[in-house]
Amino acid sequence: MRVGLIGAGRIGVFHAGTLVDHSDVSELVVTDPRSERAEAVANEVGCNVAADAQSMIGKIDAMVIAAGTDAHAPMMHLAAEAGIPVFCEKPIAVDLPTTNAVVEHIAQAGIPAQIGFQRRFDAGYRKAKDLVDNGTLGHLYSVRTTTHDYEPPPPGYVDMGIFVDTQIHDFDIVRFVTGQEAVEVYASGLMTTVAAFGDDRPVETGVVILSLTDGTQALMSGIRHSPVGHDVRMELFGTGDSVSVGLEPSLPLRSVEAAGVPVVEPTPKTFLDRFAPAYRVEIERFLDVAQGKATSPCTPEDAREALRIAIASNVSRAEHRPVRLEEIK
Repeated sequence: MRVGLIGAGRIGVFHAGTLVDHSDVSELVVTDPRSERAEAVANEVGCNVAADAQSMIGKIDAMVIAAGTDAHAPMMHLAAEAGIPVFCEKPIAVDLPTTNAVVEHIAQAGIPAQIGFQRRFDAGYRKAKDLVDNGTLGHLYSVRTTTHDYEPPPPGYVDMGIFVDTQIHDFDIVRFVTGQEAVEVYASGLMTTVAAFGDDRPVETGVVILSLTDGTQALMSGIRHSPVGHDVRMELFGTGDSVSVGLEPSLPLRSVEAAGVPVVEPTPKTFLDRFAPAYRVEIERFLDVAQGKATSPCTPEDAREALRIAIASNVSRAEHRPVRLEEIK
């Protein structure tokens, strides 16, 4: 299989390594608006470079989009027009009209499409889903999620806000693990300037309460700065059992009790530290999807639902009220 990789930033470099190592990939071609980045990836992993995405069409069998968010929708339209399977990092877009246009185009083209919500491929989250699905947890009383970045985004990063940029992962994984939909959102948050990072890297926090289909409450915490490390967890409390995802020795959270479990260094500092295996598995699964061996494990429609929750969260924070998902058309 010949694969075209769009984007040679941090996650693009990681995907390039996964792709060139896979036995089903006979050729990898990479492109990036900054040609020196594409050349660097090619030199590192041993692949070819294309001038742009358009020049790849007719020469590749599948497309992996790891470019900036503003390129996601145009590249997905390009894949749909070419009739080739496509993988795209989240989100498809930051607004619903653009997202809807992509979803409809992909459906009309009938091509396989997978969106990059990597937590769906993490072993811990998949185990939690199994426990929900097989009834071990019983009826869920509540779910808690934590997504705390080690540091705020770097200077120059196009930040879409904590709900769309960060906690959208929580919105997706709650849907995936519980099998339920969000029906109402109540959200709050604030922005803090921290001297260590400067005015151009503010620390944003977000708190969200989701009401799910059967009344289960999901409580979500998002912070752009966690000084001990990149902290991503989920807790599920049910009538049959209570379980946690991410409660590992390297969990970047110190206990103040003498008998508390000490933090084991090194703690994860980036999303790649925390989820490297999951990122590999999602690309491997996409190659199966692209070859017709499996159905998409995270569809454009799934991505749209996560975005709807993020948009509802923004509305809730701005208007200081609960927002029904049916309001977000």
